[in-house]
Amino acid sequence: MSAAAPPLPANTPGAEPVARLARLAEAAAAATTPQAVFAAADAAMRELIGHRLFTLLFVVPGGAEVERIYSSDPAAYPLTGRKPMGPTPWGEHVIVGRRAWLGRDMEAIRWAFFDHALIAGLGCGACINVPVCALGEVVGTMNILDREHAYDERHVALAQAAAPALVPAFLAVMGRLKG
Repeated sequence: MSAAAPPLPANTPGAEPVARLARLAEAAAAATTPQAVFAAADAAMRELIGHRLFTLLFVVPGGAEVERIYSSDPAAYPLTGRKPMGPTPWGEHVIVGRRAWLGRDMEAIRWAFFDHALIAGLGCGACINVPVCALGEVVGTMNILDREHAYDERHVALAQAAAPALVPAFLAVMGRLKG
């Protein structure tokens, strides 16, 4: 007899994740603008795993620059144009390695992000970054932040399952922002 699976975290609905991800896919398919897709993903992630901040970064082809294309808090994290990425261990992991990253606490946030003080000021101390990939290339990242220790691997898996719904919207943005 196998042991029972551990209970889901309080901010993960029990039987609802698959249905909620299906609703995100439906919303993405029906959306007529990239921003509508991004807002649907924001709402889905808020409902599925919870967050205080949700942003999306477009990765300029070549990976040397990124551009914020969506923010749930535009006052703190506005859509401000491109910024240089520069080589970082975080970028190597998420953008080059195409792997999700889980930062459970402020120590991890400080390791990954130069703006860790702003992140802490928003009450955030945990982060999930998921690469959004199209045909093997990272076109962007989905970034989800909440209080320290809010997330574990189950939350990462839910975010990873949502990321493909963003691909058509990212490709539409890519067509407008290229160059």
